[in-house]
Amino acid sequence: MGKTTSRAETTALAKTLGLPQIVALYVGAVIGSGVLLIPGLAAEKAGPASILAWLFMSVLVVPMAITMGLLSARFPSAGGVSTFVRNAYGDRFGNMVGWFFLLSVPMGAPILSVTGANYLAVLLHWGEAQTYATAALILIAVLTMNVFGMNVAARVQTIVVSLIITILILAVVAALPHATTANFVPFAPNGWYSVIQAAGLLFWCFIGWEAVTHLSEEFVDPAKNAIRGVLWSAGLVALLYFSVAFMTVATHSYGNGISAASLSVMIQLTLGPAGGWIVAVTALFICIATANAYVGAASRIAYSLAQENVAPHWFGILHAKYRTPVGGLLFLALCFIVVLCILYFGWIDLATLIELPNASFIATYIGGCLAGVRLLCDSRIGRLAAVTSLLVTAGLYPFLGWSALYPIAIACVSLLWERRKRAVLADRN
Repeated sequence: MGKTTSRAETTALAKTLGLPQIVALYVGAVIGSGVLLIPGLAAEKAGPASILAWLFMSVLVVPMAITMGLLSARFPSAGGVSTFVRNAYGDRFGNMVGWFFLLSVPMGAPILSVTGANYLAVLLHWGEAQTYATAALILIAVLTMNVFGMNVAARVQTIVVSLIITILILAVVAALPHATTANFVPFAPNGWYSVIQAAGLLFWCFIGWEAVTHLSEEFVDPAKNAIRGVLWSAGLVALLYFSVAFMTVATHSYGNGISAASLSVMIQLTLGPAGGWIVAVTALFICIATANAYVGAASRIAYSLAQENVAPHWFGILHAKYRTPVGGLLFLALCFIVVLCILYFGWIDLATLIELPNASFIATYIGGCLAGVRLLCDSRIGRLAAVTSLLVTAGLYPFLGWSALYPIAIACVSLLWERRKRAVLADRN
């Protein structure tokens, strides 16, 4: 007789992600467009003392990574952070956090694709139509990779992240001949309070640890590889960020209107105009890698919410061959079309739109950290990491401005959906 397959086996996601792929996914999720923008802006705000802010955030990122890694090891699930919250505080809040994350990516991924396309557009003198066509192609490529499975997507991610690391190292090494200690004087020209302000700015460079938790169900040996993956990733991310930030200050590649392009300025000191192309390629790789990680995560949270019966059932459709959540990917594809059109026609500008996913990502972090405080209570390191991360993220939330209302609106809709569902079930009974 042929081998029979249980329902659990046919609906489960395939376990294909080993340690190298996990590290690549984490690094790709965390190193976003911030590495192209923030080092120069932080140096302009706090001067050479901004490197202290980078040191502080590089240390602070460890408890965030540990919290997410420990929770992934204990509760591997496509639901990611929403599963952690569900286990700690019940279905209502777990579903709410799931929607926080899911409704971040339909805006976040197009923003990334447009950012990557814009770097090419500047060099090639493209118009709006060519820029947005390229952005659409980036999203199509990312969606296609995820249809074929995280095994394929993660292998591509490993290659892309390797290229990103190589190019960033090249930028740092190329700038060494132009570094001088004179650029560190005065050390804190804008006072020490500016260092605290710079640290707040840097927080955005270290968001991303929550994304890969949604892929933990596909980890090979999650109990061992989840925490190893985040520790390796945290070390790589902190080292890369600090190296770029340090050389930005050492070469004074900031100020006088060049801060937003500090990496390009720094690498062109040695490589000339070719450096502009290197940065453009780097930007493209970074945006693809980050979008890849978040699209993969969002499609799986859509699948998880459908399994919990709090999202449309078609969100939970899996590909017959590759066992990938094509229902969630279809939902994202439809959202991407809408968001790209909104940006293309100028109904909302990029700077305004980016505030919404930032707010819901922070809300997701707060939920995950709260879950960590309860679920990791038997681990001294885990509880300390969760409490530290919670204090930082919760302290940031009041400063988000009007965009802080976006997660609140999502929460209200989630609660109304749940109430309506209970009412329908009551009528049936």
